[in-house]
Amino acid sequence: MTQQQDPLQQDLSIKTKILLSAKKLFAQQGYDGTSVRQICEEAGGNVALVSYHFGGKENVFRAIFEEYFPGKDLKQYEEQFQDPVNGVKILIRGVLEFFAQDEELSRIIHQELTMQSPRTEVVESFVMPVWGKMRELLELGKKQGVFHFQSVDMVFFLTIGALTYQNHCQAAKSWMPNLEVDLNETIEAATGFILQGLGWHIER
Repeated sequence: MTQQQDPLQQDLSIKTKILLSAKKLFAQQGYDGTSVRQICEEAGGNVALVSYHFGGKENVFRAIFEEYFPGKDLKQYEEQFQDPVNGVKILIRGVLEFFAQDEELSRIIHQELTMQSPRTEVVESFVMPVWGKMRELLELGKKQGVFHFQSVDMVFFLTIGALTYQNHCQAAKSWMPNLEVDLNETIEAATGFILQGLGWHIER
């Protein structure tokens, strides 16, 4: 039996419905735990539509990233990336906004990378350019004397950890059950914390 449609999906194309449904189910059940039939039932369409529009579940997985992963738009910030401080700020905001605004896709990324699944290569093809740009900015800032640290590898590792740990560690959230999280405050705090760790000091 076809599930009742989400009102927010009623005016969308069937291709978009399939992508949104697959993103939801992959996040909830995992890729391997989700069937094409379940995706189509969630989307309110015939099971043959996945093959017709995408050629299979594997291509649906990639299409989700092509459609919804914001890191594919990095080129629009190339001018701002000439300044390593501004560039780091842009990436911090972008990463934290992504985690807050698309919990489903961020959960899929975490699941696939943690398991080192057969889809890891697809995920990394989208994620690594973002982290690669972060490392590039760290190296540029150190070269220009804007950032002051010993090891690019270490600060790169710690920067990634600072941005991703809070989103994926449920235990940490249970340690602070009364914490009220405001996205802008989180971005501001993370930016200050990371830039200070990089040895950057605001000129007063």
